[in-house]
Amino acid sequence: MLKRSSGILMPVFSLPSDYGIGTLGKEAYSFIDFLKNAGQTYWQILPLGPTSYGDSPYQCLSSFAGNPYFIDIDMLVSDGLLGKSDVEKLRCDVFGIDYGKIYNSRFTVLKKAARAGLVEYKSEVRRFSEENSGWIYDFALFYALKEHFGMKAWYRWPDDLRMRKEDALNEYREKLNAQIEEIIFIQYLFFKQWNGLRDYAHKSNVKIIGDMPIYVAYDSADVWANPHYFKLNEDGSPRCVAGVPPDAFAADGQLWGNPIYDWEALKQEGYGFWVRRIGAATNFYDVIRIDHFRGIESFWEVPASSKTAKCGHWTKGPGIDFVNMITSWFNCTEFIAEDLGILTPDVEQMLAESGLPGMKVLEFAFEPQKGGSSYLPHKYSENSVCYIGTHDNNTLLGWYKNAKKIEIKFAKEYLSGGDDLCDSVLRAGMRSKAALFITQMQDWLQLGSEARINTPGTASGNWRWRMQKGAATTELAKRISKITKMYNR
Repeated sequence: MLKRSSGILMPVFSLPSDYGIGTLGKEAYSFIDFLKNAGQTYWQILPLGPTSYGDSPYQCLSSFAGNPYFIDIDMLVSDGLLGKSDVEKLRCDVFGIDYGKIYNSRFTVLKKAARAGLVEYKSEVRRFSEENSGWIYDFALFYALKEHFGMKAWYRWPDDLRMRKEDALNEYREKLNAQIEEIIFIQYLFFKQWNGLRDYAHKSNVKIIGDMPIYVAYDSADVWANPHYFKLNEDGSPRCVAGVPPDAFAADGQLWGNPIYDWEALKQEGYGFWVRRIGAATNFYDVIRIDHFRGIESFWEVPASSKTAKCGHWTKGPGIDFVNMITSWFNCTEFIAEDLGILTPDVEQMLAESGLPGMKVLEFAFEPQKGGSSYLPHKYSENSVCYIGTHDNNTLLGWYKNAKKIEIKFAKEYLSGGDDLCDSVLRAGMRSKAALFITQMQDWLQLGSEARINTPGTASGNWRWRMQKGAATTELAKRISKITKMYNR
């Protein structure tokens, strides 16, 4: 079980940067220093995979690869792979993230660095490739083909490549060999920088929490290379897709569009694909939060032709046997169950049998309901993780300004705090029995809805918030540390 502690949720892309998006460079190291000085044990981040259309870290081109956007440019200059003149045009003063601008400029520079380093780092890259042979060659070919075909999704490629005919694959491996080598080198750079940053975090006694999305993107190397693990038609099109039914977030439900697993096929092969996925996640994180945990018990399956998630239906998932397989195989890894959404007695029983800590969200606690919400702090068990809000929720200040009057009234009565309700909510989480307490960095910075990371059910405007340079001050670290010590976190 997790020890009594606390941490901060802060996406890598939200770190300050001179180049338009957060990276694994100086500001990431500075943030770890901030966490250490603030007395925090954990840094929670969002998935680190390469994003595609929509920019969501939950719709990655690979479960195994790293996002090239996060490679720190200044480090490449220090390593002699780029000159200062190469990177000046990448400087960006825009406060948010302009993904289109980054996409159109970043890869040109990264490929130049790759061409400069392929000879110098030849032995290191060969070793990296051998250690990651289970995914790196498929991913590199996949991405090279995407570039070759104007970034079209794999299911829009010529039939022989879409269906992975061996002659066609060999032809393009030879034809696109230079591009494949560059893509592998870029992944080498990402993991070199990430491993250095993670080592620094560990030396600072900071652990990394990261998400394991339950589904993979349809347009991904995962699906293209392993179609037999998914409910697809013979032409590779999905028979059904994932989502969630209508709820408080979205009246039409959420139509995620991810292909549904063929759980029987996975089971027959000992869930090897999942073992490899989680093994890759342990290369990123110290603690893995299993996203959409309830989907392991039953998942919302929607016909692929549907325009909304309304007409889906619940289908039984692999259940507790699958959870036990994961936790026994990775018995040295800590897990958190993201048990939000529609929870049935079967889901609650699976969570209880798993022994994993579930999640409690304070922003949900004050909605009036008979008997009181299960998210009220006095109802928590120690084996749980308390959040003020996740990346899918508003910031604390944004919640306060947009919540119903009856929620605010009850929150003030329940907390019996001072005039600052946001501070009272924060302290309620800190002093709760939950083993782990996580806040979004925006809540410590007292930022409003303009700093929200994601609004479920919306297709644009998400994943763009970045922290202002210098916002993580020594004074703020001292304040957080004082509160953390007060509540024995």
